[in-house]
Amino acid sequence: MVRSHSAPRPIRTRFYTPPDIYQPIAAINTTPLIDMMLVLLIMFIVAIPLRTHEVPLDLPAPAPPATAPRPVHRLDIAAGDALRWDGRPIAAAELRTRLAGLAADPADPELHLAAVGDARYERVDQVLADIQRAGITRLGFVGNHMFERAIDR
Repeated sequence: MVRSHSAPRPIRTRFYTPPDIYQPIAAINTTPLIDMMLVLLIMFIVAIPLRTHEVPLDLPAPAPPATAPRPVHRLDIAAGDALRWDGRPIAAAELRTRLAGLAADPADPELHLAAVGDARYERVDQVLADIQRAGITRLGFVGNHMFERAIDR
């Protein structure tokens, strides 16, 4: 029996896959995510005891600093541009000499500045400029709580 070569022979495969099976799968492969979670869990279990390791030591308490409290001077600016230094009135010309003496004081005192609400802004600005020129670095503003309502409007 001789076969003729007129019709091609069909290719037979071992597994048959129907053509309509190739559709997108709407699921995520969670196996790699679980593997990474387990690796991170093992790393944390190994690393956490090292970070909480402590060596108990009995250290002496530090001695409190033996410094005297810093002297404080107060400069008040009244409504009529009147100046008061520690409660005593001073002239405008005397202010610069007092500020220079304060800056040269080795005790490094603080200056507290209090201006009433009726004081002219120009005068307060001049006093602040004199304080800056004198080289005073420790300056505090006193009485700002009086202007709290005006700021919140």
